[in-house]
Amino acid sequence: MSNQRSATRQYWVALRAMAVLTVVLGVGYTAVITGIGQLVMPTKANGSIVQVDDLPVGSSLIGQSFTDEDGVALPEWFQSRPSAAGDGYDASASSGSNLGPENANLIAAISDRKAAIAELDGVDESEIPADAVTASASGLDPHISPAYAELQVARVASERGLTDAAVRDLVAQHTQAPDLGYLGESTVNVLELNIALAGL
Repeated sequence: MSNQRSATRQYWVALRAMAVLTVVLGVGYTAVITGIGQLVMPTKANGSIVQVDDLPVGSSLIGQSFTDEDGVALPEWFQSRPSAAGDGYDASASSGSNLGPENANLIAAISDRKAAIAELDGVDESEIPADAVTASASGLDPHISPAYAELQVARVASERGLTDAAVRDLVAQHTQAPDLGYLGESTVNVLELNIALAGL
C-alpha cells in the first residue's frame, strides 16, 4: 500500500512539474522573447515585409521569381537565382536540391540555365557567375551577387529605355557590403532592387 501511495505521489509531482514548466517555458518564455523582438527590432520580428503603396509585395528575407505564368523570365526585371524550394521560393518547403556536383540532373539543369541566361542577356556562357545557375542551400535566398546583377544591367536598361549608367547606379545603391565589413560577400537584394527600378 505504501509503495502504491509513493508511486501516486510521484505521478502527481511529475504532472505538476510538467504543468508549471509548460506555462513557464511554453507560454512565458515565448511571450517574453516575442515582446523583446517587437520592442528591439519590430520589422525583422514581423518577417521583414516589404511594402509598396501600403501593400505587402514580399519579404526582404525570401526570394521570389520575376517570371510570367509559364515560368519565362520577364526581361524588364532583374532575375533572382534559381530555387529548389518546392515550386520555387516556397518557404514551407525550404531546402536545397541536395544533388552532388557529379549528379547528371544537376549538370543538365546548370547547362539549361546557362543557355537560357546566355540567350536572355546576350552574353557568353563563360561570363555567367555560379549563383545565377545554382540554388542556395535554403532555396529561399533573396540575394544575387553584384556580378550577376551587372550581367543583367544592359538588358534591363534596354527593356526600360534607361541608360546603362542609371541602372548600374541603382545596382550600386542596393549592393550590401559583407556583414561587419568582412563576413561573406557583397550581395544585391533582388526584390528591393526591382522595387527601386520600378520607381525610376
